[in-house]
Amino acid sequence: MGLVYADITLINGDDLAMAKRHIIGEEEIKKIEVKMMVDSGAYMMAINESIQAQLELSFIEKRKAIMADGSVQEYDVVGPIHVKFKNRTAICSAMVLQGDNEPLLGAIPMEEMDVLIHPRRQELIVNPEHPNYAQLSLK
Repeated sequence: MGLVYADITLINGDDLAMAKRHIIGEEEIKKIEVKMMVDSGAYMMAINESIQAQLELSFIEKRKAIMADGSVQEYDVVGPIHVKFKNRTAICSAMVLQGDNEPLLGAIPMEEMDVLIHPRRQELIVNPEHPNYAQLSLK
């Protein structure tokens, strides 16, 4: 199977909360449309410094991650990020990759949105068993 990409909308979760409380206007909510590589082997979502700068996400903590080459690196974790794909949403945090590295949609937001990789079409799809809403497993 080749690489799978999807158009994902990322929204600053703090901005959404402030807009709900009428502290800021809807037009002040920072959001961006990003073509992300869908990587079900990656645990968390990863964004780059450019996306972080545009969304102005809050720093949460530092975490170490094992990279594909086996090296361990430390990254800033930021959030909350409101993630949207088609009729699905998730709220999560993300690791910040240096520079303009390719952003990754990992397993956590994929599970929360109940989306799947369609292997033949090589695209991200809404789970056909639950086309109208995300269904999560609590077992």
